[in-house]
Amino acid sequence: MNDKKEALRFVKRTTPPHILDEGPLISTGPPEYVSRTSRPVEYVAVANSSGAVIGYVWINDEDDAADWIRPRAVAPRGSEWIERLRDAKARGLAPSEALAEMTRNPLAHSHVVPGSAAEAPNSDAVRDLAGWPPRERPWPAARGVLLGLALGDAMGYPTEFLTMEQISATFGPWHRMEMPLSPGDIVRVTDDTQMTLAVGEALADVTTSPHETGGRWGAAQPVTPTQVEAALRRHLVAWLRSPDNNRAPGQTCLNACAALERGIPWQDATVISSKGCGANMRVAPVALVPGLSAEQRSGIAQLQAAMTHGHPTALAASDLTAHVIWLLTQGCALDDLLPRLRSYAQESRHNYHSDWLGDLWRKAGAADPASYIAFGWDECLRALDKVSGALRAREMDRDPSEAVGPGWVAEEALATALYCFLLVQGDARGSIMRGAHSSGDSDSIAALAGAFAGAKHGTHYWLHEWVTVLEYRDRIKALSSLWDA
Repeated sequence: MNDKKEALRFVKRTTPPHILDEGPLISTGPPEYVSRTSRPVEYVAVANSSGAVIGYVWINDEDDAADWIRPRAVAPRGSEWIERLRDAKARGLAPSEALAEMTRNPLAHSHVVPGSAAEAPNSDAVRDLAGWPPRERPWPAARGVLLGLALGDAMGYPTEFLTMEQISATFGPWHRMEMPLSPGDIVRVTDDTQMTLAVGEALADVTTSPHETGGRWGAAQPVTPTQVEAALRRHLVAWLRSPDNNRAPGQTCLNACAALERGIPWQDATVISSKGCGANMRVAPVALVPGLSAEQRSGIAQLQAAMTHGHPTALAASDLTAHVIWLLTQGCALDDLLPRLRSYAQESRHNYHSDWLGDLWRKAGAADPASYIAFGWDECLRALDKVSGALRAREMDRDPSEAVGPGWVAEEALATALYCFLLVQGDARGSIMRGAHSSGDSDSIAALAGAFAGAKHGTHYWLHEWVTVLEYRDRIKALSSLWDA
């Protein structure tokens, strides 16, 4: 057995088996606190031996978050304070304990300024204080999301259509699942990842320009519904005709894409009654494109769903799935996620994006645009209620498909993936393991759970041994490099 196969097949999580009521899974990876939080933070100034401020340390215990920020106008320094934070995290100190220790014990050439302790509304406010411009994401979220989605898809691929008994007999308990290898030492994915890349590459066509600016692609360009629809049509048809399209894709996607290939209006090509999870399993890239307005994100998320799945719940669930990813890339705290999703769904109930959707509501036989889209949002709200109820029960070893839903339809795929992600308190690899170890549409559930984890953590916790043998890793790298730059 070669070294790569040996490493991949026998890589073991350092997380111990989770026992009910013992608390969240512990993520493995670099000994670092969470690097961003939307909650209030405490911070102190750090000065050198001459009294000049060279940086700030901020902390928040609720999110296990802490970081070092140097003023923009100050030459790079302060690496020893970063190392002190890492050492404190490795020793199991809470962020406040780490800050107290650093305050008590100055270094030879720098120290916490006495009396400088203050509070800020969030970590970005400390960044503002240090003179740095706002940024959409402080971590490589696009690569983290796309890798997480593909890895979850790959882990759930062999468990789809199996019973829980069959899954346990073949793969063991969920918290000990390993990434499956295919012949040729490749981690293979399904149409979930293929179609996600098709959507992402379509958006890249219309939102980036290939002129060089210091070795990076240019900023996002204005987009119109006509441009986005044409690009999506082109890439979805390319997926349809790809020789790799042999992973048992859904019939709705096949039929709708075949109709799109014939050049008919997409409102006539779509399967108007379908709300299958093919609508939102592929929506993640919409949340990752820099520079889109909230209206554009919502409109594009719904359009890419509507081109194959015309049911209003498919549209609403896709919009909500993209919003989960966007919120997490913005540092949304886990405890705030479900309330913010409910608020978003309620605010969106009667918002029909006519510029993006045209007369789809009329073709669906609805009385008016508002009632058409409200039906979808109401189904999503009920799905979020299921997540909340299942999380209160907190049954770690219960089949997620039994707890929330099997995930064959759009709102269930979102809800069950959310449940898997939140059940393990956002643990990255735990999210996809829990999703893959389910009796329903396990590849889609684990793919979305992996996307959520990647939005929360970036690339920190995706094992190198997994990524290096992942199918389509080069396409993922190329696409994410446009949006993480």
